[in-house]
Order: sequence, then structure tokens, then C-alpha cells
Amino acid sequence: MNEYLNAFANAFLSSVNWTWKSILFEVPWYTNYFWGLTAISLIVWLLEIVFPWRKEQSIFRKDFWLDGFYMYFNFFMFSIAISGFYKFLEVGFKDLGINASSLTLLDLSTLPAWAQLLIFFIVLDFVQWFTHILLHKYKVLWNFHKVHHSVKEMGFAAHLRYHWMENIFYKPLKTLGVMVLGGFEPEQAFIVHFLAISIGHLNHSNVKLTYGPLKYVFNNPVMHLYHHAYVLPEGSYGVNFGISLSLWDYIFKTNYIPEDSGTIPLGFPGDENVPKDFIHQNLYGFRKED
Repeated sequence: MNEYLNAFANAFLSSVNWTWKSILFEVPWYTNYFWGLTAISLIVWLLEIVFPWRKEQSIFRKDFWLDGFYMYFNFFMFSIAISGFYKFLEVGFKDLGINASSLTLLDLSTLPAWAQLLIFFIVLDFVQWFTHILLHKYKVLWNFHKVHHSVKEMGFAAHLRYHWMENIFYKPLKTLGVMVLGGFEPEQAFIVHFLAISIGHLNHSNVKLTYGPLKYVFNNPVMHLYHHAYVLPEGSYGVNFGISLSLWDYIFKTNYIPEDSGTIPLGFPGDENVPKDFIHQNLYGFRKED
């Protein structure tokens, strides 16, 4: 038991220390996720100010500050809190004889670095796309995902406005996705990390982008806006589930972009029941159906 407790404590303290060093610029720039997130946010916000899609929308849109707090809470504060738990599980799997190599399905060690990163990016994005569908399809999961879909005005920070339980669903599946890729060097993952944040911020931004023919590959603000549409196609539990890539939606026929005015109402029937403050939103989802 001491091994488990020590692993938990060490992981927790290590996450706290690394985050603090990041804030003080004491870590390499390419692993400084705190200021990296901040820089990307400021850049995309500037694009919203200079090239607004919905010109009537305020620079400080509805829930701007709430969503900004969500960004740092979900990426740092909650990650610190849960880091010890994941290390606890890692020790448990080790005792059961389960490690990364035992689950390897595809060895990337012989491939060049760019190919490793590309496969890593594609596999993780598919895992997240599939998990995203589950969040919409099953009521017990949808109750938590409602917090993200309660956004009424879209902006970059809405990207990371989500219930903390979503981390519980996403992270184990993302970890599994990494474990099946043998020979991958985690030090390179910062490239995928920053790319995913940039695409996610842009997808939720008040900027009209479609990327031309690349819209069939990369998710974009026009496509993702319809994911948040109040009115969905009849009989559908959701559309446009893509995270960074749109190609999964086109392959599996979950794509839907009827027009591109950007003026559609957002949310879902019953979204008025979602609390307006951070504390109660994060208690939301454990309650009975509205």
C-alpha cells in the first residue's frame, strides 16, 4: 500500500511543481503548456476582434470570463488534482503485469519522427471522436456534456468549457490509444498538444473559416457551430462530432452543414435548467434527469 500512496503523492507534487515552474518560465518553451495555452488564446481572441463572424457579438461575449476560468481549471487545476489517481492506477496495472508494451498493436519505433507524430495525432483524434459520440448518445454521459453545450454565444474559450467528469471519460481512452502505439517518444507530443488546442480554439471562435477543400479533413468553425445548434436534424442525437479532424464525420455520415450564416441559436432543449455559475455547473450531471 505504501508504494501506491507514494506514487500518488509524488505524481501530485510533481504536477504542482511543473505547473508552478511553467508559470515562472522555468521549463522549456515547448513544454510550457500554461503560457502556450495563454498565447494561443490571445491570438485567437485577436482574430475574433479583427475578423468577427457574428459582428453583433460583443468582444466580451456572454460567459466570456466563466469560460476563461474553465480553460485553466480543466487544463491545470483539475489535471493536478487527478494526476495522483492516474499514477495510482499505473502502479496497479504494473502489479497485474500490464504495461504499455503488453498492449502494443502498432510499433512506431522504425518510422521517422514526422510519421510517428502523424499517426499519434490521427489515432488520438479518432479516440476522442468516438468518445464524443458516446457523450451524446448515452443519457448518463450526456448529462455531464450538457455543460459544454449550454454555451449560448460561441467564442474561443468555449472550447474548454466542460464538466470535469469528461476528463474521467476521455483520459483513460486517450491513454489506451497511446499504449497501443509502441515506440512512440512522448517528448514529441507537445506538437500534437499545441496543434489540438489551436484547432479546438478556432473551431469555437467567432471567426468564419472553412479551409476550402481541406474542410473534409480538418474541423472548422462553420462545421462545429452546427454541432452546438439548438435544432438538430430529426431523430439525431448530434452531428459534426469531430475534434480536430472532420474526416471521421464525412466517413461515418455524421456531417451536417445546411448553411453558413453563423446566426443559428445554440444550446439544446432544456438548457435553461443548466446552472449559470461554475460551482453548480460542476455539480450538475449527478442530479436526476431534468
